[in-house]
Amino acid sequence: MASTFVNHLRLEEITDGEQAGQWGDTTNTNLELIGQAFAWGTRAIANASTDNITISDGASDADRSLALKLTGGGQACTVTLLPNTSSKVWIMNNATSYTLTFTAGSGANVAIPAGVTKVIATDGLGSGGVVYDLFDNLSFADLTVGDDLILNSDSALISLGAGADATLTHDGTTGLTIAATPISIDATGELHLNSTTGDIKLQDGGVDQIGFNLDGTSGEVIMKIMVDSDDFVIHTYDDTEVFRIEDNASLGLVGNKLSIANSSSDVVIKPLTDAKDIIFQQFDGTAVMTVEDNVSLTINNDVTVAGRATSSTLTTHNMLLGDGSTNEAVNLALGNNFVSTTTANSTVFTFASPAIGQSGTIKFVNAGNHSVSMHASVNISAASLAVLQVTGTYMVSYFCSAASGDDTIFLSVSQALV
Repeated sequence: MASTFVNHLRLEEITDGEQAGQWGDTTNTNLELIGQAFAWGTRAIANASTDNITISDGASDADRSLALKLTGGGQACTVTLLPNTSSKVWIMNNATSYTLTFTAGSGANVAIPAGVTKVIATDGLGSGGVVYDLFDNLSFADLTVGDDLILNSDSALISLGAGADATLTHDGTTGLTIAATPISIDATGELHLNSTTGDIKLQDGGVDQIGFNLDGTSGEVIMKIMVDSDDFVIHTYDDTEVFRIEDNASLGLVGNKLSIANSSSDVVIKPLTDAKDIIFQQFDGTAVMTVEDNVSLTINNDVTVAGRATSSTLTTHNMLLGDGSTNEAVNLALGNNFVSTTTANSTVFTFASPAIGQSGTIKFVNAGNHSVSMHASVNISAASLAVLQVTGTYMVSYFCSAASGDDTIFLSVSQALV
């Protein structure tokens, strides 16, 4: 009978009575193959989606090696370990740039990512064969290794997960890159991020977006937008904008509807939508003060002034003459306080642009016993009107009970002051 190769290392088994005088050569070859089965070998993987690693019958080949470095490749590849009746252990070093998946039958397979080494084994059960990852779920409960784990090589890599989904990579000098999807940090106590330079940066796709400068200026912690022309925006959970710092250094609040900006060293507060009022409210929503779009200011209750309340406008004008030669009245749209001087007889005391509730004072000078009469809108006593007919200086107080109409502007007159 001829020799057989049914053992797991495919060594030649000589049948009784065969190879007379050649047993020594065959035995020496088998011993060499056993040695090879404990050795290091290298072989190239085909640039294809499938390839075979086959232990040759009674002949030297790298595929029999215990430790096998796999090079070549060019794409992800499924490698079948043959014959599938051999039960064997391999230390597979995937030196290609792609994932290699090892199979021996219809049972489980083992995938080894690029750059990763695994210890695998086949069970030799033929078409239903299984490939095992021998270090999967490996326990070190009874192994003492000390307190330190040291990887001495620059650019060392630690891979986690069956597909090396999470990695810790040394950059070759002093840096470390942690890559995973996602990365979660769960601290049961305080969480500290420490940078000896005082700089912490948040990136998107490797590009700096937000920088924190913790020690750049004494007494300051600086947060900086790292992309030119970008705004800094804060949203609520439902994505409603509530806060915006624009690239021009203005501050937008409540959906960017109110702007607080720097204008020539002045602080400017304004709505960012036309025809809108600025309303100040109490906690319960009660309006306290309204700055209306028409530039008027409404205060909804008493006004208390701790210091002096003064008017920055004192308007001087000539009184309107009865013959119409001077078309000027006390224009209440210009302010509250006025200085008026007669220029001739037949002076008519009249007002323009009154507003309901407006009040104020007029320094009235009768320059020379000029006759004075009143417009129909003015309500004044006969005695007060008589006082104004005489040369002198008088203090006239007015109150507008309505914006228009006869007898709606009330006047009171002091005695002559000069």
